[in-house]
Amino acid sequence: MNDILLIALYAFLGAVAAGLLGALALRLLRHRSLVVSMTVVVAVAVTAMLAGTLAVAWQMFLSRHDLTVVTVVVAMAAVVATATALLLGRWVVARSNALTLAARSFGTGGSFAAPHEPATAELAALSRELETTSARLAESREREQALESSRRELVAWISHDLRTPLAGLRAMAEALEDGVAADPDRYLRQIRTEVERLNGMVGDLFELSRIHAGALALSPSRISVYDLVGDALAGADPLAREHGVRLVGQRIDAVPVEVDSKEMSRVLGNLLVNAIRRTPADGTVAVTAERSDDGVVLSVTDGCGGIPEEDLDRVFDTGWRGTHARTPPAGAGLGLAIVRGIVEAHQGRAAVHNVSGGCRFEVVLPSAGTA
Repeated sequence: MNDILLIALYAFLGAVAAGLLGALALRLLRHRSLVVSMTVVVAVAVTAMLAGTLAVAWQMFLSRHDLTVVTVVVAMAAVVATATALLLGRWVVARSNALTLAARSFGTGGSFAAPHEPATAELAALSRELETTSARLAESREREQALESSRRELVAWISHDLRTPLAGLRAMAEALEDGVAADPDRYLRQIRTEVERLNGMVGDLFELSRIHAGALALSPSRISVYDLVGDALAGADPLAREHGVRLVGQRIDAVPVEVDSKEMSRVLGNLLVNAIRRTPADGTVAVTAERSDDGVVLSVTDGCGGIPEEDLDRVFDTGWRGTHARTPPAGAGLGLAIVRGIVEAHQGRAAVHNVSGGCRFEVVLPSAGTA
């Protein structure tokens, strides 16, 4: 029994010595290639076995011939193990290098394509993660490009929308100043109209800037959707009469919501104005408000004839107007962007889809009971 313990002790001491030397080698070579690290690990294991085996063999007082045989056998095993480690390490490093080359496409704006060669489970998992990240980056780049394009269009459109009425105001002011205006009262009325239009445009820009900056301060209070819709319909009724459009309130449930009544009135007002302006005379704009599983759904359905499918995703983009015309009633194209911003600030969502003869804008808000 004592012999067995002594043999175990010698084997343990030999293995520990080899392990300490290997740990030191790994620390010194930690910045080197993976092949070197794998070779060191294998060498440590082989050396530990060799040291333990030789220590035990020496203590067993084997003959010189037997000791030589044991040493040669262990040494050959060490050579084969080391060679195998080198080959395996080179294979892993080759796959790693291929993965590195494929990952460089991120820096050039390309998409990641995993190498076709087989790889270890870890490298395969890393490839899948890189493919997922590549897809997300591609989506992000597309959103960034679309946003940048939208911003450039907005700057160009707003510049045009501001320049045109300002030129008219300047001309009318000069005519009044020089006393050559045939009908001064009409000029003054027109100036007031243009000033109100400019004031509304500046107000929309300020509201949109607050939304984008996350500085939209809400003062929520409990209010019935019935009252919100009623006030919005009353405010839009003069414009509807002017355009010969019928406003219809359908299924207006008295559902309580926790919202900023001023901002939500602006949402409904923008949707109604947009619907009225795009509905032909003798058409109908219908408003509904009802409870659903998601909360409260407010909808405005117009008779615009529908929106092209390729434009449905752009309806709520800043500056989108569904037409290239930059004259009223097209507006500055900020109303629907403001709608989405205010609704999302209330933890809701805005959507649009085509229906028979027109399109339906929906605003989903959390009800007061589930907010």
